[in-house]
Amino acid sequence: MENSSIKTTFTVQEIQELLPHRYPFALVDRIIDYVPEKKAVGIKNVTINEQFFMGHIPARPIMPGVLIIESMAQVGGVILILLPEMKGQFFAFAGIDKVRFRLPVVPGDQLVMTVELLTFKRNRIAKMKGQGVVDKQVVVEAEMLFSRID
Repeated sequence: MENSSIKTTFTVQEIQELLPHRYPFALVDRIIDYVPEKKAVGIKNVTINEQFFMGHIPARPIMPGVLIIESMAQVGGVILILLPEMKGQFFAFAGIDKVRFRLPVVPGDQLVMTVELLTFKRNRIAKMKGQGVVDKQVVVEAEMLFSRID
């Protein structure tokens, strides 16, 4: 029997109830698809008003790669915090591997990030795979490691 009570989308306000990040580091505007214990798809609407564009190549503004990865990590954080018995826990980056930036992310883009949980060991260490897409083109791929911090 299908459980129709599973929440599959989250507004920015609901994301802020789950994650500790705040301006200027709240980098996920919405979760548009969520499969418990498996994956989440989040969006980041990139605008010229982003604080980092003032200093990151003003004549040709591009979103810094580290912030693109951080955006994907925050989507992953939603997956982790919604795992059984993990509400209220804090997970931090433990590593990133196989990162590839394929195309720049620029003002006006909508970055759609799909993050999948690959492993979760001892209720502490998680490995995830993420991919970011703009206009149906892959702009970034990475594997991310997270560790729960007590």
